[in-house]
Amino acid sequence: MNEKSRLRMIRQYGKTALIAGASEGLGAAFAHYLAACGFNLVLVARRESVLQKLAASLCEQYPVNVHCLKCDLSKPDAVQYISEKTQEMEINLLVYNAAMSFIGPFLGNTPEDYLRLSQTNMLTPVGLLHHFGEKMVRKGKGAVVLMASLAGFQGSGYLAMYAATKAFNRVLAESLWYEWRAKGVDVLACCAGATSTPNYQNTKPEKSSILAPRVQSPDEVVQECFRNLGKKPSCITGSGNRFASFFLHRILSRKSAVTVMGKNTQKIYRL
Repeated sequence: MNEKSRLRMIRQYGKTALIAGASEGLGAAFAHYLAACGFNLVLVARRESVLQKLAASLCEQYPVNVHCLKCDLSKPDAVQYISEKTQEMEINLLVYNAAMSFIGPFLGNTPEDYLRLSQTNMLTPVGLLHHFGEKMVRKGKGAVVLMASLAGFQGSGYLAMYAATKAFNRVLAESLWYEWRAKGVDVLACCAGATSTPNYQNTKPEKSSILAPRVQSPDEVVQECFRNLGKKPSCITGSGNRFASFFLHRILSRKSAVTVMGKNTQKIYRL
């Protein structure tokens, strides 16, 4: 990113960004990108030692301040905790990257598991959006990025709850894009496909076919995200993912698209 683009980001949105789900993978890529732009950072995740290591690396590379918050985003009091810890700060940009996912049959997990997933993927981001979004709208500037997924564009067998919550995130972000765009606040749903994060690699996925979209790096996803922020309500990152989405939703029937997604997940994870 050139100096002109960095200065534009700071001038347009402010000086401090909060990243929820920041310890590694996409969260760390968001942190590096925003620190390179000159944003001071609030990093939120469960593992404090990993956060502190990332923070030290960021402070070595960039002239920014980094504040770490150890917080379990699946807890009902997560929003209250974060709001209390940041009450003296002016958060200008919010990235919600945290997500919980269970791969396998829907009945393979308990209702309690899905309550924690729903809290992490939907309820906590709603609370943070309301808390920080209200301040951004009142000031007349700010930005929000919600990470969504291609899995949320149609039914996705064996990823049922994850896909459903990602559909929620996309529709919520697109709705707020319309409501807040005239108030100086940019909102974007960033819809990624397979991304080479530690969590993704730990699932040991197999390639479903030679036609499957290329797995993107976290840096690639983040760069595309910010190229689209302020320009549209949502974006799909990666040309292969955009082609796959076009094929699934413009060429195939809904029934066929859902079937393709379910079979693809079964093959990748040997279900």
